[in-house]
Amino acid sequence: MIETNLTFESGSHTLAGTLTTPAGTGPFPTVLLIPGSGPVDRDSDHKRMPLGVTRELAEALDRAGVATFRYDKRGVGQSTGRWRAAGFLDNIDDARAALDTARARPEVDADQVILLGHSEGALLATAVAGATGTVAGVVLVSPSAKPGDEALAWQAEQIGPTLPKPVQLVLRLLRTDLATRSAKNRAKIRQTTADEAWVDGTKLNARWTREFMAYDPGPDLAKITVPVLAVTGTKDLQVDVADLERVADLVPGPVETHAVADVNHILRSQPGPASLSTYKKDIRRPVDPRVVEHVTDWVSRQVRAAGRVGGAE
Repeated sequence: MIETNLTFESGSHTLAGTLTTPAGTGPFPTVLLIPGSGPVDRDSDHKRMPLGVTRELAEALDRAGVATFRYDKRGVGQSTGRWRAAGFLDNIDDARAALDTARARPEVDADQVILLGHSEGALLATAVAGATGTVAGVVLVSPSAKPGDEALAWQAEQIGPTLPKPVQLVLRLLRTDLATRSAKNRAKIRQTTADEAWVDGTKLNARWTREFMAYDPGPDLAKITVPVLAVTGTKDLQVDVADLERVADLVPGPVETHAVADVNHILRSQPGPASLSTYKKDIRRPVDPRVVEHVTDWVSRQVRAAGRVGGAE
């Protein structure tokens, strides 16, 4: 494995990332790894929750003879800017700039670049693939196929019943329904105009949320004619596993989907009832090997079908 640190420009910002190439002679088929939501770096690590998703996938793809490029989001790691000032549309622009950077590298086979996004990254991959039409494939890990506002409403409905019993009791005593409260907060955010706003006692990236709520991935999914892999865990409380069917229905190209039993949104196996409360314990374990296997197997098949393995024809 050879790791090369790179920087690239997106708008007025300089973003930093890592190009990982396997041993051998390039140019290599390459996967652009797009991180999920929040202030996460090229490894999908948040300072309080090191998820390691893109790092683990980069390591697995390297073992399969495939190069990867992953990057720090705005205002995170070595990238400039302020994370809370970045909008969802900015993140799409950054992913597109990362794709252009990867394709321009001599180590990369520009005709064999696959987009892979996790969570928000899956939406960014969808948007870039729908707009450019120049990638060799798309991997959507924990993707939503609903408009953003509907996705947030669905999340609130799922999370409420999983809260600890004492919290549910307090909410009942306060006559507070989580789904109703979420709807009111979303309405408040839609009325904001600043990049940031205080809502329900929390400082939010209001611009990102407004743009996320307005984005419908459906039209972009309908433009993707290259092969698509979509993978979601059945214990995911942040995206609907049923959206896999919507992805398959909307994408006109070949689609492969996998609902991975007992895996949650951060791609860890989760015994017992689905809950966000176990995340800090879950991240002590690696990404579920079934998810890694689905990704590496699918990418390897696409590369073999194109006749390019390790840069060789």
